[in-house]
Amino acid sequence: MVFCIRARRSTVVADDGVPLAVTEFGDRAAPLTVVFLHGHCLRTEVWSALCHELHDAESTGDTVRIVCYDHRGHGSSGSAPAATYTIDQLATDLDAVLRSVAPWGSVVLVGHSMGAMTALAYLGAHPEVVGTRVVAVGLISAVAAGLTESGLGRYLHHRAVAMLEHTARVAPGMLVASRRIGRRACTRLTRSAGFGSRRANPAMVALASAMVNDTSPVTVSGFLASLRTFDESATLSLLHDLPALVLFGSDDLMTPPSHSMEIAARLGRAELVRLDGAGHSVVLERPAEVAAAVRRLVDRVYPRHWECAYAG
Repeated sequence: MVFCIRARRSTVVADDGVPLAVTEFGDRAAPLTVVFLHGHCLRTEVWSALCHELHDAESTGDTVRIVCYDHRGHGSSGSAPAATYTIDQLATDLDAVLRSVAPWGSVVLVGHSMGAMTALAYLGAHPEVVGTRVVAVGLISAVAAGLTESGLGRYLHHRAVAMLEHTARVAPGMLVASRRIGRRACTRLTRSAGFGSRRANPAMVALASAMVNDTSPVTVSGFLASLRTFDESATLSLLHDLPALVLFGSDDLMTPPSHSMEIAARLGRAELVRLDGAGHSVVLERPAEVAAAVRRLVDRVYPRHWECAYAG
């Protein structure tokens, strides 16, 4: 799927040498950069429809640059030792990307699911950037702590998940073989668990299924321990005065709405957006509405900006 016109692709080398595939849109001299962070088992293409919505919208003003990249072990980025598949490492990778492709200017971080966790972990590790470099944050289908307490996250403590993690460590080739057999089942699971109650666009379901199927089983299992123990609830206090978007689907089974509502309640300047009938894959299900919410967030810190955002 073509992202948007005039995309620039490059590679940023993480601090430990892992290559990260980066896609940029817009003028590198733009005063504001919006960084999109995808979720577990996904990749940059998850933002494709949303970026098209942003590109097609009519507006006037200065340019804003958009940066997307694949997390380690995902998409076109390099694989890495399984021990580095943690949210804290993803936060370190985000720092490397910002230092390389956005070394100056203001930044808005927009993360979906594990991408939102990455944004929170980065801000918790770098409180000095809150309100200075990072001027707004978007948290989509997010959780700040307690992923295993409700929804499908409860199954992260299941014996079968422990077996998956063990097999990935000692016999990853076995998982690769079984993945080929389970592709059809994975598509059904992606549809039922990732999308909401409304009729899903078959192309978006196919895209989500392809991203999940193409993710190495070692990557899939490697992040599970970090997801189980993730807790950046203390970081929310740092973000109290930061313009924020907290967006969720009412039918999200992965990170139930209670997580987003708890986050928004602790942020003093958050817009809470509920999309009825949408599931965890809300950025694929309802890209126009998510794009509108992102535009409102950016307009709060840098109004009238999107014209020529893709002309770099």
